[in-house]
Amino acid sequence: MNILIVDDEELARLRLRTLVAGLPELNARVVGEAADADQALALLRAEAVDVVLLDIHMPGRDGLRLAAELRALPQRPAVIFVTAHAEHALQAFELAALDYLTKPVRRERLLAALQRVPRPIAAAASAAVPVVEAPVLVVSDRGRVLRLPLSELLLLRAEQKYVTLRTATQSHLLDDSLADLEQRLGDAVIRIHRSTLVARHAVRALELRSGGEDDGSGDGWAVRLAGVDEWLPVSRRQVAAVRAALEAAAAPPP
Repeated sequence: MNILIVDDEELARLRLRTLVAGLPELNARVVGEAADADQALALLRAEAVDVVLLDIHMPGRDGLRLAAELRALPQRPAVIFVTAHAEHALQAFELAALDYLTKPVRRERLLAALQRVPRPIAAAASAAVPVVEAPVLVVSDRGRVLRLPLSELLLLRAEQKYVTLRTATQSHLLDDSLADLEQRLGDAVIRIHRSTLVARHAVRALELRSGGEDDGSGDGWAVRLAGVDEWLPVSRRQVAAVRAALEAAAAPPP
């Protein structure tokens, strides 16, 4: 495993190099060090690199911008952020970072992160095949950053100070607002109510049910989702959007 260390602090680079040298079980070697983004890109053009240990706050372009540039490389390395600043974790995972380590880095934590790096042989064998990443939603669950495949998302419901995210097997309390989540997810979700978004792929049925509205007006529309054992109320203004989603899902491909 070939490793590139990118950090503007010499002592920080030395510590990482020493930690890597103390991981004989990985058969890893540091092939270069860089103090900024330009040096890192020059080394990447000269060396085959499997993983970049990347700081965030650096002179010139910061580590987040460099990580975004690395995504455009034909054989991009894995990125593990190593930083003293925990507040950038959400942005880091949106850039498909493999892990996010905070300084001072412990040997066991670095080992666990590097063990997740795709093996060089496997990476070389698949280099000619474009990798299509499954869409994910990156959210903050009471301070913990999660990367959730969109295929697992069922619904998002605003409740008091939090938004509850539900999958078929789990629930998470998110710090993100419902409006922000709706904007980020776009067509992947449908707003069925002022407090509820549902995953478009999970919608299975729309029915007019007794007591379906929660405003005391009597009968109302409700939707059923795959993996959710309850009917969810649909506001009158959103009925057409839900019906259109069901019709689109049922239509044969062109």
